[in-house]
Amino acid sequence: MPLKNDGRVRPDGIEKVTGTLKYLTDRQMEGMLYGRVLRSRYPHALIKRIQTEEAAAHPGVEAVITAADVPGLNGFGIVVPNQPVFCESRVRYMGDAVAAVAAVSKEAAEEALEKIIVEYEELPILDTMEKSLAAEAPGLHEEGNILHQAEQKRGRVEDAFASCEVVVEETYETPRQMHTYMETEGGVVVPEAGGGITVYMGTQHGLKDRFQLSRILDMEEESIRVVSSPMGGSFGGKDELNVQPYAALLALKTGKPVQIHNSRKESVRAGIKRHAMKIKMKTGVDKKGKLIAHQTYIEADTGAYATLGPAILEFAVEHASGPYDIDHVHTKGLSIYTNNGVAGEFRGFGGNQITFALEGQISRLASALNMNLHDFQAFNMRKHESPGPLGHRIAPTNGGQLVLEAVDRIREEKQLELIDKPPAAKYMKRGLGTAVTMHGGGLGYGRLDPSGGMIRLNQEGKIEGVFGFEECGQGIVAVIENTLVQAFECSREDVCFLIGDTEKVPVSGSTTASRGTSMVYHAVQRLKPLFQQLLFERAAAVLEKKPEDFYTGKGGVYLLETKEQVLSYRELAEASPDEKLEVQTTFDFPVTPDEIDSGHFLYTFGAVLVEIEIDMRLGRIKVIDLQHAVAAGPVVNPKGYRGQVEGGGVMSVGYSLMENAAMTNGRYDTDNLDTYMIPSIQDVPAVMAVEAIEDLYEEDQYGPRGVGEIGTVAVAPAIAEAVFQAVGMHVTSIPISREVLMNLGRKENADEIRA
Repeated sequence: MPLKNDGRVRPDGIEKVTGTLKYLTDRQMEGMLYGRVLRSRYPHALIKRIQTEEAAAHPGVEAVITAADVPGLNGFGIVVPNQPVFCESRVRYMGDAVAAVAAVSKEAAEEALEKIIVEYEELPILDTMEKSLAAEAPGLHEEGNILHQAEQKRGRVEDAFASCEVVVEETYETPRQMHTYMETEGGVVVPEAGGGITVYMGTQHGLKDRFQLSRILDMEEESIRVVSSPMGGSFGGKDELNVQPYAALLALKTGKPVQIHNSRKESVRAGIKRHAMKIKMKTGVDKKGKLIAHQTYIEADTGAYATLGPAILEFAVEHASGPYDIDHVHTKGLSIYTNNGVAGEFRGFGGNQITFALEGQISRLASALNMNLHDFQAFNMRKHESPGPLGHRIAPTNGGQLVLEAVDRIREEKQLELIDKPPAAKYMKRGLGTAVTMHGGGLGYGRLDPSGGMIRLNQEGKIEGVFGFEECGQGIVAVIENTLVQAFECSREDVCFLIGDTEKVPVSGSTTASRGTSMVYHAVQRLKPLFQQLLFERAAAVLEKKPEDFYTGKGGVYLLETKEQVLSYRELAEASPDEKLEVQTTFDFPVTPDEIDSGHFLYTFGAVLVEIEIDMRLGRIKVIDLQHAVAAGPVVNPKGYRGQVEGGGVMSVGYSLMENAAMTNGRYDTDNLDTYMIPSIQDVPAVMAVEAIEDLYEEDQYGPRGVGEIGTVAVAPAIAEAVFQAVGMHVTSIPISREVLMNLGRKENADEIRA
């Protein structure tokens, strides 16, 4: 069904659009100091000497800290804690921290940074993966320059290629991409009585931040409180620690609250980015067009440190064959250290890069066979009980078939619409393109992926959902509200929520991997009968009835016999104020029963149609229609569903056409949004629509899947296909080169003149 506006305003909507919502970087504290971090002057160098005395003596400065001031582990990183809090002897990229200061004003802190003397000895810069893999390259870490290797094999690929009728080989390249969230990294850390701290900073996993900080500060986790919501965007960029360690160390040293808030330039320099990848693919089919063999080699530039690089590589390896049935598959990937900016988690998590390459192969093969692209995809699409892309068992689903059918119908309707609408001028070209993808939710087999939640009747008589998730703009608060309203058939005024505070919430796992909506749904389904039983037992005690005589509804509990409300939720709360009415659950995100490392179990499927116009004089591509078909099970929050998919689509328009956080000699070519282009309102397609396919396969009990990432994944290959349909050119790299299109336009014009 096409998603429409349900008329509901999201719980945080009015505050956001009126500008009254206080974000974590808006916090001001009495006696607050301002922190700044001194970053490396070079992409790769030895540190010979650090001198801080002059900075410490500068007026207004209350603390200067270096590696010597880290009481615990001088390192952080979700998978491997190999990124130094402060570098002692060597820097590996321009974002490396060397020292930090706290002062009574931002100006004093900035002036103090300039007085810190650091003597460096420059080292060779490994600014490409080729340089890092060279035999003579210096090792960036003890284990060398390869962070991680991942591989999967199924069948006999080489033998299978020998029997193929058509084989296509190509190399694809995708760029680094900035998250460009509106609120850059930052917040306030407050020292508390008893030696603990409260961390008011945006993150996607407050409990994981607490764990990492406890190691750095050599402090019990219980002494660290992390308040992580609301924040102005993340998209994966705040999943890893950023400035939290520096503000925490400064707050503990000075005994005062310390605020650090990155400027955009600092965020560019030190923040993580989407992995740039180079992907080589070789794919073969038989005479009928059946996919027989598929070989992939991935090189991912992970930058100077690990963060979630291993997991992202494994996700890309897993999704290398996507939603297609292929008997013979061999995929290998390397995550490679360089002196470039750190790459890590970003919406799509490696799926964007590998899908661009895979769908490029599918398009080339269909063209080589002179076969309709949709027919080729449908012929090779996985069946409902086909194994997952790693050959593992997954929840049976025909989501791939459903989205493919939907997008083909949309394409046919669009073609009819365009029959009488030729391009506006001779130099304008029009193209329609489609692409399809699947995306695993959760962290995968072998990863700790716990979840849970709590429901209680609070003192105000509200049904309160309590979860360890964070609100980073994705709308989890609306999901919680809607899920509670649907479960108890009550009104929005009857419910509330508490999230993003490690002191007050249970373990729910990370707010990432398209898992939040699914986990809220499962928690509420588990808790609903337990919570209702508590409510009905209290109502029965008050009214001298039986618990089975009641049901929940708007405003309170009702008698089954008369259908009348007999007690409000507030009256129930006041009936026994000293007796808690709350229930809690813990469980794990569903994973495959097969021991396949990183294998997922629940998948979302998506298909995209784009309509583009190309101005061949300027090489400019304009996306004028962007439509998605998404199979993700029941829709919990229609407005949020549509917003996530459409927003992700626009983000990928930027990824496809304009965004490239390019680096030269280990330095970003652009360090601000005046020269790093992201889509503006003029670049947003005039037409956008999302068709939600809510059908689940028979006996599927897993409920809604996440849609936070699926909208970003298949847009780039759909645009590439539209370019091919418009001008006959297959795209191998993004962002798509305007120069190449301009040259193609000049050649066409010259050919016409000669003719």
